[in-house]
Amino acid sequence: MLKRYLITNSSKYRDEVEFRRYIEKINRYSDIDYIIYRDKENPRYNDFAEIFARSISFEQWLIHQDIELAIKLQSFGVHLTSQQFSEIPKAKDRGLWTLISCHSLEEIAEAERLGADGVTFSPIFETPNKGKPKGIEELRKAVTLFPKIKIFALGGIVSEREIQQLEKVDFLFGFASIRFWC
Repeated sequence: MLKRYLITNSSKYRDEVEFRRYIEKINRYSDIDYIIYRDKENPRYNDFAEIFARSISFEQWLIHQDIELAIKLQSFGVHLTSQQFSEIPKAKDRGLWTLISCHSLEEIAEAERLGADGVTFSPIFETPNKGKPKGIEELRKAVTLFPKIKIFALGGIVSEREIQQLEKVDFLFGFASIRFWC
């Protein structure tokens, strides 16, 4: 069974009240293994991250890119951007489960070398504004080449149709999605 990783969708809320409602909705899902608070546009990111930390009902929750905030809020881990490879050792030294965004096999190799626990590999399927999809065969190649690191497929996973294709990739750890749940 593939692990499921929900990435929060900032288009689902405009203010704190709507954000709290959004979290309540997320908390009703029973099929989520990992969840991250990610909102690249919010000027009140830290405030909303604190609300998220106090309100989310999942144990394995992550903060996007900010190691110090992840420590402060006692999160399970941090999801680093593809520009933060040099931060992997720091996150690991601080005791955080560490995930990083990767877009090539070379980046996955670097993440593994630096000790990341896992990666998102994207985009697998067609996704708005994310370039040419990697496809299932490239994902299968990644999983085969890097069996020691947890790989989450990401990009264009919006229905059971994509999940059925992913389930055919032996040893794939899981999938991550912004639009699959709500």
